[in-house]
Amino acid sequence: MIALVFTMVWARRGPAVVLAVLAAFAVAPAVAAPAYLRAADRVVAAGQVAGADPAERAISLHAVDHDRRGGGGSGAGGVDLTAVGSTLGELPGFRYVYAAEYPVIGLESDDRYRTRLAHRQDACAHLTMVTGRCLLGEGDLVVGERTAQRQHLRAGQSVSLTFARFNADPDTMMYEADGVPKKFFVAGTYRVPDPGGPYWGAHSYFAPEESADGSRPGEPAFTGLSTLDLMDHGDVEIGVDGYAGPGALDVDHLPALRDALVHLEASVADLGAAGGVGAGGALQLETSMPALMARIDEGHTAARRIVPVPAVALIVLACLAILLAVGAGAEARRPETAVIALRGVRLPYRWWLAAGENLVAVLAGAIAGVLAGQWLVDAVVAVRWPGVGADPDPASLEYAPLAAAAVIVAVLVAQGGPMLRPVAELLRRAPMPGRYAGLAVDILVAALAVAAAAQLALGGGDLAGIDSAAPALVMLAAALLVARAVRPLAARSGHRALERGRLGRGLTGLLLSRRRATGRVLALLIAAVAVSGYMVAASQVAARGRQVEADLGAGADRVLSAGSISRSQLIAAVRAVDPDQRFAMAAVRIPQQAGQPPLLAVDTGDSRLATVANWPGGAADPRRIARALHPAPARPLVVAGPEVTLDLTAAEFEAGKAVSLDVTVAPADGRGPDQVVPMGVVQPGRHTYRYRVAQCAGGCRVNALRISGSQSLGTHGVITVHHLGDADPARWRISGGGRLGAAPDGLRVEVTSLDGRPEGIYVQPVSTPWPLPMVATGTFVPGTVSGLDYRPVPVTVAGRLPAVPAVGTPAMLIDLEYADLVSTDGAPIQGGQIWLSRNAPADARERFAAKGVEIVGDLRAAQIATRLDRQGPAVALGYAGLVGVLVVVLAAGVLVLTAAAGRDRQAEDLAALRAQGLSRAEVRRAALWAYPMLVAAAVPAGLAIALGGWAATGWALPLAGVDPSPLPRPGWPGVISVVLTGVVLLVVLGGTALLAGRRTLRRIR
Repeated sequence: MIALVFTMVWARRGPAVVLAVLAAFAVAPAVAAPAYLRAADRVVAAGQVAGADPAERAISLHAVDHDRRGGGGSGAGGVDLTAVGSTLGELPGFRYVYAAEYPVIGLESDDRYRTRLAHRQDACAHLTMVTGRCLLGEGDLVVGERTAQRQHLRAGQSVSLTFARFNADPDTMMYEADGVPKKFFVAGTYRVPDPGGPYWGAHSYFAPEESADGSRPGEPAFTGLSTLDLMDHGDVEIGVDGYAGPGALDVDHLPALRDALVHLEASVADLGAAGGVGAGGALQLETSMPALMARIDEGHTAARRIVPVPAVALIVLACLAILLAVGAGAEARRPETAVIALRGVRLPYRWWLAAGENLVAVLAGAIAGVLAGQWLVDAVVAVRWPGVGADPDPASLEYAPLAAAAVIVAVLVAQGGPMLRPVAELLRRAPMPGRYAGLAVDILVAALAVAAAAQLALGGGDLAGIDSAAPALVMLAAALLVARAVRPLAARSGHRALERGRLGRGLTGLLLSRRRATGRVLALLIAAVAVSGYMVAASQVAARGRQVEADLGAGADRVLSAGSISRSQLIAAVRAVDPDQRFAMAAVRIPQQAGQPPLLAVDTGDSRLATVANWPGGAADPRRIARALHPAPARPLVVAGPEVTLDLTAAEFEAGKAVSLDVTVAPADGRGPDQVVPMGVVQPGRHTYRYRVAQCAGGCRVNALRISGSQSLGTHGVITVHHLGDADPARWRISGGGRLGAAPDGLRVEVTSLDGRPEGIYVQPVSTPWPLPMVATGTFVPGTVSGLDYRPVPVTVAGRLPAVPAVGTPAMLIDLEYADLVSTDGAPIQGGQIWLSRNAPADARERFAAKGVEIVGDLRAAQIATRLDRQGPAVALGYAGLVGVLVVVLAAGVLVLTAAAGRDRQAEDLAALRAQGLSRAEVRRAALWAYPMLVAAAVPAGLAIALGGWAATGWALPLAGVDPSPLPRPGWPGVISVVLTGVVLLVVLGGTALLAGRRTLRRIR
């Protein structure tokens, strides 16, 4: 019996091979999906690690070693770094740096500012010595290059430093000596080649520090550990920084690293509770590595929500194809089955003879599918992500038995119809009845689809577990219903064509309508087109969304981050480098209060916004937005320098309630920092107040006059400002607590009350429109926003955008020059940016550095796009694209198999009609165009169902990536992509159907 079955397989080896291929299509996704997910996990992890910030690659332990001098010791702190660092040994591949520091005075001329006296292990290897040498012996000290210039220090000098504590008393607010001074030898001055490198940890050694003029750099004074220990000191900040060495964050090491981090947190908690830092305070662990791990986990989760969707769809279609193929073969072999029954073969053997041929083929195909699934994943990963590795694992075979069982059930179900029919029915040429059974199946599938879609909607869009079958069920149900509706239309069209004498077209229509298998083939073709279109829609929507996040999320093609710099300096530098407004624009993100949308300030210029910014689709013309944000030229008040001079008359101030006056100025040429100039206490009567500002040699712009008083209540009086620009009160504005008026030779400022106004009263020249024009997204209408100086600024909505570049929606956009002119603090900004367009010169970074702009970051939209391409959704959609191709191949295979199964009978029928006088042309038309007509009906119907399925379930796919920015992403595929998909499917499937018809035509004599 077995030999007979194998003989049957060999005799009909063509259909057997096709059936084996269909079985492989069903089993391969069950293996490829988990294998692809394992590979995707590796790709996602490697991509996240490659794009991680330095803080996400490092870990820090720190504590405070409290002052031990009160215990009668020697005065040395006895800093014990060994106890702190011992717990980090569990992180394999990490490098460790020991550090300690405390504040001292004596190096700065102003005791309001301290110097960080620091030890850092192997610091000399990471410093570039500008003058002198690095540390060698006890008492050596190296200082920063700019600190040495500011304090006129040079190598070889001696300085005396003293441990200091900060006195926070409001009347003091300065550092005070709290130890015995120690003399240091200035061995050299240094420069830091890579201040943001992982070696420096999270200590912010080189971040700019607050000072009156905003120009004090962050530059610790480095010394040796023994020197730091021997100096008389109080509390010491000690710590150990670990950063990833080569290979420490390789994807294969991440599971062990994750476990080590958990164990490390527990060890640190135990060590801190046990007082493992000697006399120190509680041990603290700081790291951003969990955020990196969380992003990796989110990427894995997104992939696990996406990959099963195309996998289930392919398995369902493959099982349906097997059902159709086996059913078509059983229909064609009805006489053979009848003969076997007439010979008295018992039913079990009849089942084996009828189904054994198919079972052998599908079992062979299942084994091939297991191997093909893993090999296919290996090939895709090797081509798309070389070097990552697919990481084959036996766990990928977990679902293969279920898929194989589904294939076997499909074979038995398809074979069962003829086996259960009487012999008389098997010998008839007419189709076997079964209309109601087919209708019941269609209704059942439709009910499952409705339930799956409802469950998906009610479950909040979680494509997990059984919900992953929702898209496939929805599209399959729609395909079955459409196919059932098409058959009557085909019959009516066939009858109408026969009545009009078009015999070939009429025979084709009747052929399509009278064969039950034809309806199922049409349903499968429609479902295959729908699944393929759905995968194209998902891939295209996701790709466009990633492009939006890369372009609109970055704001421009390239974004340079500036170090500490004043707003006027940033604007002036950009305008100097790009005077023709062709490729550069200054931008600053202004922090807002909690609950308020983000605010972006940009130097709009005449055409900068249009030529530089990546503009959101559907938005108004950027030139129109620029004119709305900057409707009139700024008219700042400029005074000659280099000495700021004020001629003031003070009157009506009571004794003991005097006020002081500060002036916020900015160099008119932008070549120096903004500065708050203290003019001092205003004396009764008329006096001239002077303050020399070197940066004002070319003239200074006056942003604000600040009048502040003591803590006493009831302060009021009048100050007249003589000869300071236009004295018309309409050309000035004043904050609450005062009134403006005209004086014979100046501006009259009446101070009505300073109560409850610790910041004082601000008097500003009107140099911009007021309220400031701004552009908002959506329908948001703010009354005020926080300005660059964190003071409320009234604004008026001058336009709307669907999204603001770089900040998304909801958000606000304002002109940077206007915002700078109304600011009162003169403080430098830390988040200044320079946006560059695609046509920016290659040496743009060097040009800005030559203008005094320190570039601390360089981000390109292409880098964001590359990072997004390595996140979970993008990686998972690679599998969806693969499935889209395989579904088309599957549909083509079903066409070939179905045509082969019915070829003999169709050829006999057409040959008989040819013998009865049917013309060769009509026979040719009937033979060639039967299956191409199915394709012509299936492609538009399938694409329509794909769009309907996308509307019903596509929203649940996590396509936006990990922690997506609030940007308007496309929700639908583009029309061009849908049309191209239809054309490709029509060509491929139509060509396959046409070739199958030609083989049938060759058999007709």
